[in-house]
This record gives sequence, C-alpha cells and structure tokens, in this order.
Amino acid sequence: MAAGTGADGATGEGAQAAGGPGQGHGLSRRRLGARLLALGGVLVLHAALPGSSAGAAGGGPAERRALQGLRLRYGSARQAGLLDRHLEGVADEARRFLGPSPEHPYYAGAVVLAGRGRTIALHRAMGDAVRYADYDGRTDRVREFPAAERIAMAEDTVFDLASLTKLFTSILAVQQMERGRLELEAPVCRYLPLFTGGGKEVITVRQLLTHTSGLRSWAPFYRESTREGRLRLLWSVQPQETPGTVYRYSDLNLITLQLLLEQITGRTLDDLLRDEITAPLGMHRTRYNPPRSWRRGTAATEVQRPPWSGLDRGLVWGEVHDENAYALGGVAGHAGVFGTAFDLAVLARALLDGGVYAGRRILRPASVELLFTDYNTSFPGDDHGLGFELYQHWYMGAMATPHSAGHTGFTGTSLVLDPSTDSFLILLGNSVHPVRTWRAGSAPRVAVGNRFARAVPVRTRHGGPAWFSGTTPGASGTLTLPPLTPATAAARLRCAVWWDTVPGEGALHLEASPDGEHWQPLPFTTLRSTGGTPETWPGGSASGWSGRIWHRLEAPLTAAWAGREVRLRFRHTATGRYVGRGIYVDLIRVAEPARLLFAEDRPADAARLEPAGWTRSAD
Repeated sequence: MAAGTGADGATGEGAQAAGGPGQGHGLSRRRLGARLLALGGVLVLHAALPGSSAGAAGGGPAERRALQGLRLRYGSARQAGLLDRHLEGVADEARRFLGPSPEHPYYAGAVVLAGRGRTIALHRAMGDAVRYADYDGRTDRVREFPAAERIAMAEDTVFDLASLTKLFTSILAVQQMERGRLELEAPVCRYLPLFTGGGKEVITVRQLLTHTSGLRSWAPFYRESTREGRLRLLWSVQPQETPGTVYRYSDLNLITLQLLLEQITGRTLDDLLRDEITAPLGMHRTRYNPPRSWRRGTAATEVQRPPWSGLDRGLVWGEVHDENAYALGGVAGHAGVFGTAFDLAVLARALLDGGVYAGRRILRPASVELLFTDYNTSFPGDDHGLGFELYQHWYMGAMATPHSAGHTGFTGTSLVLDPSTDSFLILLGNSVHPVRTWRAGSAPRVAVGNRFARAVPVRTRHGGPAWFSGTTPGASGTLTLPPLTPATAAARLRCAVWWDTVPGEGALHLEASPDGEHWQPLPFTTLRSTGGTPETWPGGSASGWSGRIWHRLEAPLTAAWAGREVRLRFRHTATGRYVGRGIYVDLIRVAEPARLLFAEDRPADAARLEPAGWTRSAD
C-alpha cells in the first residue's frame, strides 16, 4: 500500500465527514453523549450495564419479540411497510453503477439488501463477483476472464467486508465492558503496558472507539517481516495531536483495540468473533480467513501491484484485501472479516432489537444504546458512537438521521441502520475490482440510501397527499399562495409541516411579499403533533430533522400586513451534494377572527396555489 493511500479507508472511506447536527428535540443522542461525558462516562456505563435494572429489563416490544425466537423473513414491500415502487428503485440505483461511473464501472457487481422490521423486502444480486484477471496500471487496461470463466454475483456471495470489521471489534469490546473486564474511560496502557510514550499513556479506550486518540491514520505494518516488528511499529507510534482534541479516522485505533481484547481475554480475535457474535447469531458465513472451499462463492477484490498497492499479490480473491490485515495473518481489528448481506442483516436486526436475535443475546439494550450514542460532541459533523458512525449523509444519503448508525468498508461495502424507522440497508460491492483507482466517493451508497429513504412512507393524518419538495440535490422550489388582504393584525397562517434536510445545506423557508417580487422572512413557530413546547424560528426557516413526525406551524402576519395585500410562499432549498428525506406541507390555512382568507381544502383556493418545484405526493 503506497503511503497515504490507506487500503481500508483511513484516508478514504472513514475520513469523509457529514454536515453539522440537525435540529433536535428532547434528549438526542448527541446530547446524551455530552451528558454521559459530563457525568463521567465510565461511571454511567457501569451503572447502566453490569447487573443494572436497565440492562436486565425486558426492553420494548421489538426486543421481547426477538427474545421469543423470531427471525428475519422474506416478504413483500407492503409486508415491510415500504413502498414497492421506490423499493424497486433501490435495486435500479445499485444496478446503474455497473456502467460508466463516470468512466469505469464503480463496481463489477453488487448485492443490495433492504428491510424493515423483521421483513427483508429486497435482496438482489447484479453483475459479476469475479470478472477481471489482471490490470495494467501503465495503460489503465484490464484483462478480463473469458465469459465462461466469470462468476456471476449471487445473493449469498461472500464479501471482504473491510472496515465493517471495526463494528465487530467494537461490539466485542462493549461485551467486555458488560463483563467488567474493560472500562470505557480507562487508559489503554492499563491493559497494554507497552502502549506508552509520546503521550499515548493518556489515550483511553473510548478514544480508540471514537477515533479521537490523536494517532495517525495508518502505518505500514506490511513492511515489517515479523509480528514482533509489526508490534514494535505500533508501540513506537506517537499521537500527532493531544488525545481528545481532534477527530481522525485511524486503523491504528482498532488494531490497538484488537491487541487489548486479546490481552484481557487470552483469546484471539477470530475466536472471539466466532464464539461471541457469529455462532450465537447463526451468522455461519461470517468469519476471518475463509477456507479455500469458499473461494468460488467469494467476490474478488483488487489486482494488487505497486505503486497503488504496497504489495505485489496479483488478483486478490478469497484472501483479505487490506495489506496490513494480510500482514497480520488475516485477523485484525480494523479489517479482515468476510461475510454475506444476509448475515449482516441478522446483525442489524439484533442491534435494532436491543442486542438479541432469535432468542440469542449478544449485548444488553443499554450497551446497544451506547454503541449508538454520539460521544464526539466536540467535533460537529464527525458524530461517532462506540465504533459506529452516526448521521453521515456522505454515505447514508437520505437515510441519515440523528439516530442512524453504520459504517463503510474500502472494498465497497456499507451498512446503515435507522432505529427511527426500524429499517436497515446493506450494499456490498466489489468496487476495488480490478483496482482502487477506478472509483471515488460513495455515489452508489448515497443513491440507494436516498431511494430507500423514499420507500419509507410519510403519511398525513387524513391519508391524502401533501405538498412535497422532492429529494433532488441542489434543487429549490416555491409554493406560493394567491394575494390575500387581512383586515386585522390577528391574521395567522397555519399548516402542518414535516421536514428532514441536511443541516446547513437544506431548509424550509416561509416568506412574505407585498408585490410577489421582493420577499422577506416570516417568523413562525412549530409544535409537535405529539405535544410539548412550541419551537420558535425567528429567521423564518427550519432545517435539520423534525423527528419523523408532523408539526403544526403557525405564523402571525402582524399589524404590518393589516389592510395590505400580501403574498405568502413556502420555499425549499437544497444547496449541497446530499439531501434528507425532504419537506412536506399540508392543510394550509390563513384566517383571522372574523373570516377565513384561504383554505387549501377549498377547491377554489387550492386551484390558486402556484407550485414550482413542489408536487403533490401521497407518500
């Protein structure tokens, strides 16, 4: 691996960041993380986990059903509470990247799986698991296998999951916290005495899990010929910044955590993975170092040759792609796990159900909550739980909410969980086949995330359509009311609104104008349909995440408009590369004590609305 081109994402996948936090209501995971740290995270963790009432409680209905032994099932979009048209569009979006993206295919093949609740409503394979035999970096040309020797992608194809491995390592660490063998806020050197020097002695377990240790992104372990030499390299690494003062995605954090787990348990990481996660959950096609017999059912990865790789291995197929994981014998904390889409769906279901699947528990509910709690409140945009990335539009797309958790892998893999909709999305592609330089960014992940988010319906109270902004990046539009002339200062605009935009890059605006040309913000308040305290928006705009519930919007027109003609409009903007689930406006009314000026449910009034970039949508 060439310096600075981390094979498993230290400078690629995990180094990308989303925008800042969205609008929150109540105790968000971001605020919960801040509170945990303010109280002393390790004390709260121990109160919440070993032997606590929270850990021993039966949990919610989903968890109780999981304890009864219910498993994932295949079913229709309707059975999953999803919209068939948009769900099918998820597969269409994934298939689109088999073609030029923009010049080369993004991946040779892919498997996409999506579900909600206990229903897998989409599981589709496309393209090739094995297509390219060799690659010439001088000419950017490939030698393909003859058509008869290619291997088509299958739903049960095994993938090198790359950095999704980090999630398994993190779960194993939290299991040890449950058992009292590991403390979240303890210094790593308590468990690894050689992990000192240059400030490493103050790095905590939490900082490894949240990538705030200050360690550099990567180190060339594969250049060392012995395991002792590789360990010396780790012991010699010093933080580049004071631990806790910076977020930097680093493979070194999870390699260190691997050594820590092996030290405190006396077992190797592959044994821990099998005994503590995959065997209990029945994930029989997930493991380190898959046997030779699995090779034809495994997606090939890269043709590794210098200079784009640090090793000259030729076509990597059935062995770990990451050079450092390969040098560590295929078993590493940051990379090396192989698995299938269905097995990842089982893991997703276990986490969404509070740590249990088919009656087998791997974590307590309080532990899962901590996995999904944002500890990086000091680094807006780099929201991170214990191992899990949170609220990242750059690969989750419109699935990103303050509750969404997931991860990516450099080989082309990703997993996204959204507890707010009880849904999960898995995209596995062999995007480094034949070479890592053929692709960049996370366009397929974002595309399928946007479409799957659209497959989760937004329903109005009356069951009919509402005005919808759409989910097109960079789009804007207006929904303008006809001219109105309020007689008093008591006139009010009221409507129902629902919004989910990328914080800082998308918003709902309410504006007023005397002539339809010059517009000014109209302040408003919103109140959740579930009750609570009204929230004020003095700037006349709202952005972020509204909690997947409808709000009642109210905007006073004030004395400035009494006796004057006024135009009112809703405007939506999406200025960045990514979008949220969009904005809905419904049941628009303008009234004053003596009369009703406008009511959308009056056909004559509705016909006078002027939509531009807004459409009527029943979902």
